[in-house]
Amino acid sequence: MAQSKIAPRRGKRLPKGPNGGVQLLLIHSVENLGKQGEIVEVKSGYANNFLVPYGLATLASDHHLRMVEKHREKLQSMARSRLKDLEDLAKQLGDESIIIEERANEDGHLYGSVTPAEIAKALCARNYTISEEMVVPEGAIRELGRYSIPVQLHSEVTASITLWVIATDADTNATPDDPAEDE
Repeated sequence: MAQSKIAPRRGKRLPKGPNGGVQLLLIHSVENLGKQGEIVEVKSGYANNFLVPYGLATLASDHHLRMVEKHREKLQSMARSRLKDLEDLAKQLGDESIIIEERANEDGHLYGSVTPAEIAKALCARNYTISEEMVVPEGAIRELGRYSIPVQLHSEVTASITLWVIATDADTNATPDDPAEDE
């Protein structure tokens, strides 16, 4: 009986890069390797066994590079448009003045403090979509008065709103049994 030789099955050979590794174009961002759209050079085993089979990378061909460049331009134009919208929102917020009523003593010190959550809630009541994390007051607000509060809309866009902290009506010094109130 004759034995037949079976040739080992090999996948496509990936082209070598200048440093002896395999050059790939990342389809998705890969931690500790690179971001989407970057060309990286990795060892052939990493490329053949992980990046290409899982769809994280592809060959760095001219066609793929052109497609990535078109996609990148589209994303950049969307980001510029979003940034312009946020700048317009910052201008609107700059004209806003909100009032928050809190309990305070005679000296004007609050019994608590005004939190970013309360400020965000007051802005949401005026139909602004602002989260608590966006409101970044410079220190704790623990006294009655007027404050300028920064609102971080984007890493490049910051708005400033005016906050008035006033005492609630219930904080008057008169008590129900006070004879001066009856006069």
